[in-house]
Amino acid sequence: MGYFEGFGVTMRQHRLFGGKRVTTSYSGGRQAKKGKIHGRDEKIDKPERLHGRHVLNRYEDGMEKCIGCELCAGVCPAKCIYVRGADNDPENPTSPGERFGFVYEINYLRCIHCDLCVEACPTEAITETKMFEFSFTDRKDAIYTKAELVVDDSGKPQRLAWEDWRDGEDEHTSGWMRATSASGDAHFIGEVGWSNELGYGLRQPEAKQLEADRSKSVRVLSRNEGHQ
Repeated sequence: MGYFEGFGVTMRQHRLFGGKRVTTSYSGGRQAKKGKIHGRDEKIDKPERLHGRHVLNRYEDGMEKCIGCELCAGVCPAKCIYVRGADNDPENPTSPGERFGFVYEINYLRCIHCDLCVEACPTEAITETKMFEFSFTDRKDAIYTKAELVVDDSGKPQRLAWEDWRDGEDEHTSGWMRATSASGDAHFIGEVGWSNELGYGLRQPEAKQLEADRSKSVRVLSRNEGHQ
């Protein structure tokens, strides 16, 4: 009976039966194939907190941020991340410190885009872009390697053949992580504790979060002055 109930839900959502619960007007390419639309379908605007395809970032000097600590792999509930660290070459280090991420893989057949890996990373090496439209014709393509995840020499994400990148989808990665906790000290409310990134410099927190923190900071400071 469950199969028929699911089929009924699908039919009720279809536009031919007056359905209005379809989330967007994205045609999936049908209109383009019929020649009614030239070029690609348009994407809807995405929220700043959307979790899309991951990237491994670099510092502004080009060194990789990943230190191979495996915390992202340990916290991942889907067990889709595989990391192995290795010692840096003292003469030609890959990342600051003693170790770097020698092997880094993400299996997107398992990934649920929870962003817990971003929270766990101590060096802000891994973040998620806003690019979510990517599909695979080969299951092997769904397992991204370090060579595909690390940003290029300009700091931009690698754009693979099966990914549908649009302008701006790499500019605000994991934005909700940009505003840091005040840790009980009002002077740090709204301060961004995030290191610079190759190609982008210091990323700002999402606009609404930054505005809220500034308003909160004004209220707290006013309250403290009133107690003095």
